[in-house]
Amino acid sequence: MQGANLHALKRIVEGSDTVAGKAFDIFVQLTIILSVIAFSVETLPGLPSAVTKALALFQLISVGIFTTEYLLRILVAEHRLRFIFSFFGMVDLLAILPFYLAMGLDLRSVRLLRLIQVIRILKFARYSQTIRRLHTAFKLIKAELMLFFSMAAIVLYLAAVGIYYFEGAAQPDVFKSVFHSLWWAVATLTTVGYGDIYPITVGGKLFTFFVLVVGLGVVAVPSGLVASALTKAGEREP
Repeated sequence: MQGANLHALKRIVEGSDTVAGKAFDIFVQLTIILSVIAFSVETLPGLPSAVTKALALFQLISVGIFTTEYLLRILVAEHRLRFIFSFFGMVDLLAILPFYLAMGLDLRSVRLLRLIQVIRILKFARYSQTIRRLHTAFKLIKAELMLFFSMAAIVLYLAAVGIYYFEGAAQPDVFKSVFHSLWWAVATLTTVGYGDIYPITVGGKLFTFFVLVVGLGVVAVPSGLVASALTKAGEREP
């Protein structure tokens, strides 16, 4: 009997083929939307104390709902540890963890923890077929992306070293060290080019040209990988 009850609960929590399951999904999604809106409203200056208290109460209620959902998903999971350390398991945990870590502390000192709560919006990934396909696509090219970002980090460092070599003597206040040059390398490799830091020597300008060419590839490669993976992910869907 206990197994039958757990199976019924599993259909409600993880499935949407029943009335109760659909109601559960809609309820959680509505709570996500309202919690994100409430978080944004909290940033408005000069809120009346009544509104602040109402937002704090809703925060408490929403955390209670997300905590209950998280515990239920652990309860009905076939492999509980696997779920806890899965993508969705970590998202569910991070959606509630900042609240518990901030209890009893001055909220001004834990603004970063509260900011992490915005990750709740990623909980929508569980209910969106498009986002689920994107998640599948990233899983398909995980190794390729790791290799690409490793190579991009190496190129980023080499670009910082190169521009420091060419511009360090000419602009000692701007390119003080390799670490100071990393900002220029990031802005140039990503082809953003803010213009706040730029080379003035001939060697620095030529070096920047080659970095920009490499940067075009840095931007294009992951786009191609993701596009190809999304196509494969779509083909895998029933």
